[in-house]
Amino acid sequence: MAKIIRPRYSVELSIGLLLLIFLLSFFLSPQIFNVSWRELMEGTPMYVPMFLASIAVIIMVLILWEDFLFPIKVKPIEGEVIFRNHRTKLKTQLLIYLLIPIIFIYVYMAHEVSLVRFIIWASLCITAPVVGKLKSGIKNYNDFLKLTDDTIEYKNNEKEGILPVKDVQHITLIKDGGKVIHKVQVVMTNKSEVTIDLDEMELEAYYETIDKFITAHFRKLLKDQ
Repeated sequence: MAKIIRPRYSVELSIGLLLLIFLLSFFLSPQIFNVSWRELMEGTPMYVPMFLASIAVIIMVLILWEDFLFPIKVKPIEGEVIFRNHRTKLKTQLLIYLLIPIIFIYVYMAHEVSLVRFIIWASLCITAPVVGKLKSGIKNYNDFLKLTDDTIEYKNNEKEGILPVKDVQHITLIKDGGKVIHKVQVVMTNKSEVTIDLDEMELEAYYETIDKFITAHFRKLLKDQ
């Protein structure tokens, strides 16, 4: 059974935060259409495009706040554990993301907008998920780290390999100033050296779990940083 490894907000709190963001976006969205709330109360029919603009913000938030829809889990399989940028998650995020430009194209074509404010709103919703999550996810689509008692297997873009544990002389966990692991340095018995760059593999969510696994399973091979 897969185990959630990063604490999440309760469902009630998460939904409450999303609802708050939606209401705030809805309240601010009339600026896109250069219409005041007084005009809206008097019957100006702009609630549908306002709703759509707010939904685009929620989609952006769901992609950036991926733990809400895609909690970080680790599932040991037959004595091994694999850490990877989940492909199903990324594909789903991309499909959800496509709704954002569709929404803004429809709003622009069907309704009169304040062009500058519309561009700012649309640009934020369209670019933030790409910069924040999707670009890195696509770049590291095939990356993974697989740990077993017998092997260390990894792939990071152009770098990949399988390291038999029996041929490892020592392992160094390289940590940053906050004592968080971000690289694994492996020195083999033949004196060759391999550095696994976790910080380039979109594995940030797994750092603590990787640290604990290596410490527990390869304790005798660990060398102080």
